[in-house]
Parts: sequence; structure tokens; C-alpha cells
Amino acid sequence: MSGYAVIKAIYGSFCKTENEIFNVVNCKRKEQTEVMTDSIKIGNFIMRKRKEAGLTQQQLADKLNISFQAISKWETGNAYPNVEILCDLAIILRVTVDEILSGNEKSTDGMSYSKAGVDIAYTDTIKKEMAKHLETEDKRVLNKMGAFASLYDIHFPMMKEPVLVLKSEEPGSKQKLAMEYGYTESICHDMINHLVNDIIVMGAKPLAVLDTIVCGNAEKDTIKSLVKGISDGCRENDCALVGGETSIQPLVVDAGVYVLTSSIAGIVEKKDVVNGSAIQEGDVVLAVASNGLHTNGYSLVRMLMDRMPQIKLDKIEGVTFIEQIMKPHTPYYKAVKGLFDKNIFHGMAHITGGGIEGNLGRVVPEGLTAEIDLSRIRPLPVFKYIKKSGNISDEEMLHTFNCGVGLNIVVGEKDAAAVMQHISKYYNCYEIGRIRKGEEKVAFVNRLEWV
Repeated sequence: MSGYAVIKAIYGSFCKTENEIFNVVNCKRKEQTEVMTDSIKIGNFIMRKRKEAGLTQQQLADKLNISFQAISKWETGNAYPNVEILCDLAIILRVTVDEILSGNEKSTDGMSYSKAGVDIAYTDTIKKEMAKHLETEDKRVLNKMGAFASLYDIHFPMMKEPVLVLKSEEPGSKQKLAMEYGYTESICHDMINHLVNDIIVMGAKPLAVLDTIVCGNAEKDTIKSLVKGISDGCRENDCALVGGETSIQPLVVDAGVYVLTSSIAGIVEKKDVVNGSAIQEGDVVLAVASNGLHTNGYSLVRMLMDRMPQIKLDKIEGVTFIEQIMKPHTPYYKAVKGLFDKNIFHGMAHITGGGIEGNLGRVVPEGLTAEIDLSRIRPLPVFKYIKKSGNISDEEMLHTFNCGVGLNIVVGEKDAAAVMQHISKYYNCYEIGRIRKGEEKVAFVNRLEWV
């Protein structure tokens, strides 16, 4: 059968004349040519923007979690990007989805939010991912994500004089290491555990947390991981993540950099506030063990790593140095909450930057001294390793790190044994000192035993 006969067989049923048949054929050819032209135009646009971003096909593929062959097909006009990854592709190439689909940038004279590095459509998809991590069964949370602010019911009929306890916190320079070594969710537990520890030492029950994530460009998977980590950390501490802010600042913060902060509200009966005013001569100072550095001393540790990069993979008790220093901050709420209603805590101190002296001293009343026997403290192996590797003095170690003591509790002598027994169900707890009369808030006796 001739070519004309085939065409007539296909189009003859609705084309009466030879001219009509050839007009239809020409239209079809034009449509096919336009489709091919569009795909090539889009491919050329993607290739140009990829090169402007300084990315190879493989690097772009890695960011999108696809094969580089797919990138190659786009750029040669043999395929289009899937709808599911258009938003991610647009943010990486710093263009809009519309510009990709048209194969053209909008007028260079006109400015847009997306050209400045913030794509509203993309951030909306991130918010949808966040929503499921903000779900809570806490009946006091009265609204959901999307409102201008978070509503929380503060009706506590069992309290005569409820006092809100408020605190803001960030995980310090540990978050830089977390992003470098893939501890994205873990650093969120650091932040929340630190935050909660700071209010429970005043006798407070944690209620609600607001977080802030500041970044140069919002990578959906990273943001999702951060919000999940913060939310999980809150649940583990019997409180709720009720909202927050994700601030994309491309001209302020470098791409790939994330800065985390959070704030908490807790509550305590006014008469039950633990602030150190009940501390008296003869009281016992207890140490509750840490699991490592928590969130302090990382600027010094990073200096050590810069000077001795080989230590990153050194093993300490079968665990690499990086794994040791990235252990999440110990959460102490569940260990102490069962004793709150007994009113036996005279004072508590969360041991962070400044060590025992800098933190326990904040709750010791004037005219009294917490006399700490350093020989009773049990330094963890990671601190012994840091001291030896950096040739760091005892004074510097005590001022910079917790050295194995994450929490100090001051109680009356008659209650010390019961408190140690209760806390030891969760973490090692032991006596390290007594309250004496004196002018110094904290005084050290004897020396740390490193061997």
C-alpha cells in the first residue's frame, strides 16, 4: 500500500478531499514539531541554569535523588522532569516552576521573591510535611498549624497560684557538627532536652514549645527531619511542639546552614518553686551523671579536631570520637518528676557552660558554700580523652565541660539516700559535696581523678 493510501485510510473518514487530508497531516506534523521544540527549549534552559549553579549532572541528580541519566534526558529534550520533583528542581536552580515549564526566565528587569531565593509554592509543600509532626493529643493545644499564633489552655484548677516558667535555648556550635556529620534529628533532641532541663531545675512541668529554624535555602528533607526531631524530643519530655517559624534568608545565611532555637513554657505552683532559697548548712550535694558533652564545650572540641583531624575516628570504649561527642543531651525530667510533689528539692542546677562552679553557684544563697569533693566525681572516658589529647588543665576542663555531672541536686541529709535511690533508677546518682558556711558560692577540695 502506498504512503498516500495509508494516510487516506487513517483520515479519509472525516476528510473528503485530498487537500483536507494534507492539511490535517501538516497540522499533526506542526504539533509534533512544537512538542519537540518545547522539550528541547526546556532541556536547554535546565542545562543552562544547572551550569550557572556550578553543578554537574551527577551533582544535580544526587540532590534530587535520581539518576544522572534522567538529567541527561531532560537536557537533550527526550523527557520532561516529573511533576513530583519540579518544586525541588526549581529551588536548586533558583528559578520558578513556571520558568522551567516555559523554558524561559521572566523578564530580567522584574524582580521576584523566588529569584531572591524564596519560592512560596515550595515552602508551602514543606509546611504540609511539617503538619503531621505537630499533631498532638494534648487537649490544651486549641488550634493547629496555619493559625497566626498558637493557642494553649492554661486553666490549672489544681493550682492556687500557677507560675509560668519561660526559657529560650539553642544547641550552640554543636549544631554545626550535627549538619556536617548527619545528626540532624539528634541535634533537635539536644536542644529540647537542654531546654526542658533548664526549667525542671526550678520545679516546673514542661508544657509547650515553639521552635525557630533559620536557613539559607530550605531543603525539604532536612526541614522535615528537623521538625520531626524537635517534635519527638517534646513528646519524650511530656510536652508539645505547638508551632514555630521557619525563616528562609538566602542573602543572610549561607545555603546548607541551619540555625535552630526554641522556647518553652512550663508551669509550677508558686509555693513549690525551686530556686535555692531552701538550701541550708548541712545539706547534701548530689551529682546526676551525664552521658557526655551534652551541648557545651564544642568550640574547644572543634579546635581540637581542626588541629588533630585524625581523632574523629579514634575509638573510645568501642565508639568513635564523633559518635561520643554527638550523643544527645541527657533528659532529666522523667528522673525527677516523681519527686516534685514531695517538696524535698532545696536546689537544683543544670550543669552547662561554666561547669559545676558556674551553674551550682547560681542557686547557693549568700553566706553559704557548696563544698565539692572533686575526687568523688566520675569523669567519663570522653573527657579523659579530650583532656589528654588537648593537654587541657583541670581548671579549664571544669570550667568548660560538665566532666560527667549533668545535674546537681541539693537536698536535706535525711532525704539524700531516698533521692539517690530514686534517681539511680534512671541515671547514676551519688554524693559529691556538702553545704557549709562560707563566702564562696562553690569551693573545690581535692582533685579530679583521671586514671
